[in-house]
Amino acid sequence: MSQPNRQIDGRRLPNEKPNLDAALRPRYLKDYVGQERVVENLKVLIEAARQRAEALDHVLFYGPPGLGKTTLAHVLANEMDANIKTTAGPTIERAGDLAAILTHQRAHDILFIDEIHRLGRPVEEVLYSAMEDFVLDIVIGKGPAAKNVRLNLPRFTVVGATTRLALLTAPLRDRFGVVIRMDFYSQDAMEAIVRRAAQKLKVKAEDAGVTEIARRSRGTPRVALRLLKRVRDYAQVRADGLITEEVASECLAGLLEIDALGLDDIDRRVLLAIIENFDGGPVGLETIAASISEESDTIMDVIEPFLLQLGFLERTPRGRVATRRAYEHLGMADQTPPRQDTLF
Repeated sequence: MSQPNRQIDGRRLPNEKPNLDAALRPRYLKDYVGQERVVENLKVLIEAARQRAEALDHVLFYGPPGLGKTTLAHVLANEMDANIKTTAGPTIERAGDLAAILTHQRAHDILFIDEIHRLGRPVEEVLYSAMEDFVLDIVIGKGPAAKNVRLNLPRFTVVGATTRLALLTAPLRDRFGVVIRMDFYSQDAMEAIVRRAAQKLKVKAEDAGVTEIARRSRGTPRVALRLLKRVRDYAQVRADGLITEEVASECLAGLLEIDALGLDDIDRRVLLAIIENFDGGPVGLETIAASISEESDTIMDVIEPFLLQLGFLERTPRGRVATRRAYEHLGMADQTPPRQDTLF
């Protein structure tokens, strides 16, 4: 079953408000830490649009949750001094809902659509002409008396975000002029993000304490900020408000059961299920999900990407395989490692 309050889940938790940490987010590209390749591409895009006095080209961000796709959408709006309208794919149920949003757009405005892969097909078809030709086709009336009315729209920018690029239809994906993949952040970038957030929250933290939080944050800023708040609470109650390496370790490893690489109980359960129940693999995703009573989508979208990043899992045509690194991390190096012929 799903664990909605998992602290290292890159997705926004049910009790987290989207704007709660707005003060912790960078407002301009000069303040953005990490994702150097992405930032450089966006700088060129923004400067070119400014010089031509045009709206930005449509931009699509994709990658695991919690890496800053929403933050970058707001950064684009700030850099272009434009208004931004935020919505999400599941909330736009009918074509008329999208039409109402589009008719309120002004020149150079940004429409940010989170989880854009969950747009319905009728809604997508309305969006096609709006993105490509900046027109909105509306059918008025029914039956023989129905007529089509075409409304011209100002040149605006659609910024989409998705964790499942493969679920976007080809016609929608092709209408984005810029498609950017968000990667996990480096250790140095994570430390800079935690240090900046601690200063904003007026939390006293030693460098070693910052490092301890950063390296357990799975390369994901949203997770880092969440863990910083938990460690802050622990330090306030148990350590006079000062975050040291020992305090951070006691909170994260002892209380939250997050190990030195950022793996929690469910990550270890996935690896142990593959190793102990299926001899290291290969094993199918649905089988893993059933064996640990978890949803397959959660494993694929939230758990697997980081395990793959660490080199603990291999995806093969026959299923998932635990690597030698996974055995070593779990203290099982003396057991039979996965057969090498299953990795190819």
